[in-house]
Formats: sequence, C-alpha cells, structure tokens
Amino acid sequence: MELKLSLKELVGGGYYDYWHDKHFYRVVKGSRASKKSKTTALNFIYRIMKYPWANLLVIRRFSNTNRQSTYEDLVWAISRFHVEHLFKLNPSLPEIIYKPTGQRIIFRGLDKPLKLTSITVSKGYLAWVWIEEAYEIESEDKLETLSESIRGRIDEPDAFKQITVTFNPWNEHHWLKRTFFDEKTRKADTFAITTTFRCNEWLDDGDRKRYLDLYKTNPRRAKVSCDGDWGVSEGLVFEDNVHMEDFDIMQKITECGQTSFGLDYGFGNDPTAFVAVAIDEEHKKLWIYDEMYAHHQTTPQTAEWIINHGYQNAHILADSANPERTQQLVDIGIINADSVQKTRVEAGIDQLWQYQIYVHPHCKNIWNEFNNYVFDTDKIGNTLNVPKDENNHAIDALRYAMRPFMQNYDNAVSVKWNEQYRIGEQMGVNY
Repeated sequence: MELKLSLKELVGGGYYDYWHDKHFYRVVKGSRASKKSKTTALNFIYRIMKYPWANLLVIRRFSNTNRQSTYEDLVWAISRFHVEHLFKLNPSLPEIIYKPTGQRIIFRGLDKPLKLTSITVSKGYLAWVWIEEAYEIESEDKLETLSESIRGRIDEPDAFKQITVTFNPWNEHHWLKRTFFDEKTRKADTFAITTTFRCNEWLDDGDRKRYLDLYKTNPRRAKVSCDGDWGVSEGLVFEDNVHMEDFDIMQKITECGQTSFGLDYGFGNDPTAFVAVAIDEEHKKLWIYDEMYAHHQTTPQTAEWIINHGYQNAHILADSANPERTQQLVDIGIINADSVQKTRVEAGIDQLWQYQIYVHPHCKNIWNEFNNYVFDTDKIGNTLNVPKDENNHAIDALRYAMRPFMQNYDNAVSVKWNEQYRIGEQMGVNY
C-alpha cells in the first residue's frame, strides 16, 4: 500500500533524515517535548503499511510499561493517519496487527530476555526493533540480545533490518554515549542525532516559555531538558560507588540477612519516596531492590501502596519533619513506622560513601537521582561542599533506612530492628 503524506504536516521539522534512515542502528537522543516518541510511532505505522515483509518488535526494560507508552503512541499514530479500519488492536497482550497482510507489532520487555530470541512471525520477517527509553537498559550486552532477535537474511529487494533506539539525555557515563555517540567507540552502521523542543512546532507559547525560563532558573538542568545534552557529570555527589545491576532480589536478601526501609514525605511538587534496601554490612554493600516515587500522594495513599506491596509490618524509618504523617500511617495499620533520628545531610552522605551501592534496574527513580544529585555552587560557579537540595528524595529515604547502621544510633531501636526484621521474619513480605 502506497501512502502519500507530508512529514511537515504530520510532525513538523527536525526528523527528515531520521525518518528515511536505513542504518542498522538508528538512534535519537531527545530533550523533553522533542517529538521523538511520537515521530517514531508515526514512522513505524507508515513503514508497516509500506513494507509488507516487515514486522516490528517494541522493547521497554520492563514489559508492563509498554502498554501506557509505546502501545498508546502507536495507536495514536494509527489515528493520526486515519487508518483505524486497517489495524486490529489488542491492548491486553498488547499487540497490533495490520489486517491487509497480517504483519504484527509485538511488545516485550527485557525482564524476560531469553524469550526475545525465540520470537517468530507467520507473515514476513521480524525486521525491526524499537527500544524506547533505552537509558533504562543497564548494559550493552542486552542490546546484543536484541540484535539476535532479528538475525537472518531477508529475501526482499528493498529489505533492511534496523534497531531504533530512543531515549532522553542521560549521564555521560551511560553505555549509550560510548556505543552510539562517541566517535572513537561508536558502533559501525549507526545513525545518531540529538533533537530538542525547538523542532516541536506543536508546543504552545506557554510550553515554550517554560522551557526558555529554565535557562534563567536552572541553566544546568536546561542543558539537559532543553538542549538534549548528556546528563550532569561534573560535581556529582555519588560518582564511583553506585552501580546498576540486575540481581536476584530474594537471593540477595537471603545472602545479606538484613533489610531496611526508608520513607521521605513529599509535598507539592516534591515526591514521596520509599526505598527498600538489603544490607551486607560485613562487605559494605547495599542492594536497593524496591522503591516508590509518587507526586501529590496523600498519606492514606502511601499507606495503601505500602500494604499492597507487603511492607505493612516492616520497620519503616520515616522523615522526622512530619511526625503527624508517621502517626497517621501507624493509625492506618503501618504499625512499625517510626520517625527517624535525623543527622546532618553530610553525615548521612558520608555514611553512604562507605558502601558500594547496587541499584536494581526497576528502581529507576533513585538511579536517576544518583546521576543528578550534585554539590551546590556559589554565584560564580565554584563548587561548594554542600549538596544541592534537589534530586534527593529517594536518596533521603535511603539515608533514613541506613540510620540504624550509623554509630551511636539509639541501641534500643537498633536491637528492635535487628531482632524483628532479620531475613527470617521477612519471608512473608512481597518482593
């Protein structure tokens, strides 16, 4: 089926080369509101209708995040083309089928990597992969697994295989930078671009003004959010002792023998953050395995999340600035919630520096904070020895969770924690 369209009318400028590119790796790093996901969705719907031999595999780090992101974007693109009658939508899987040829758009997650290499299609070839929010993928090895899913020759005259990678700017130490953007180390057969909100003609004046104002209020953040530059690296509070690792949660809890839980209350634009961590005190290692990160959440809603995730009997060390909210948790049924004995932020950070910290891939919010939590600067840009009070809500929750392991902590609380919440008592918790 030949479809005539104007790219400018559909998505505006900034993506002409990307739209037509046929390199094996097609990569776009985009700032906020840069249209990268919407443009990619339009492009794949157009391609499915144009190339009857092609099927698409859409990947997120966790399969359950596809339904509210990539699937919805592709359904939107179908509507944008006014071709709803040509597609069969199955949101429960999810899956999309192009009815004239039987071509499929398949959605999967990297949480089940072995199943990716065995995907087969009955019509045509599995020719394309779209990796959305690729910064969530912790290693380049996972990319190689996806390459294997589209192995083999395609016997069509105009055929091409391609892996499309889309993501927001991330820390410059992330594997995406060296793999696709650094001249000396980038993969062969790669097309990579950076796009920004400036190529999004559909933003209204208010949206555009908010982005431009960021250059005045937070120029460091503007370089990432507005210019699509790589995330903050200079002045990071945590640099060498934080790692992302896909570990077996129950195995690690069993090996460590003890867990702890912290809660930082949010208000207004600040999120409420909960962190669960397994502590290997002998080897000075922390394994962060669960988190909650929610904006505009009431205390009863926080309690509901804690109960639904099996932490209602855990000893949760909460922000002492809001003792009334902790008491409300207790009244609701979180009977072991306590207000933590606070120390200076610097003391808590010094304590965390003494550990190697491993973050499970699904704890992306605290991982994001670790990669954006920086020391403050003075008016002329000199770095101070005080962390900036931003990007630290989950980190604060972690500091509270680690308070029992700080010297001179109240012995009664520490004994209570160790006796009641060692691993033998935790096996009834849903991890």
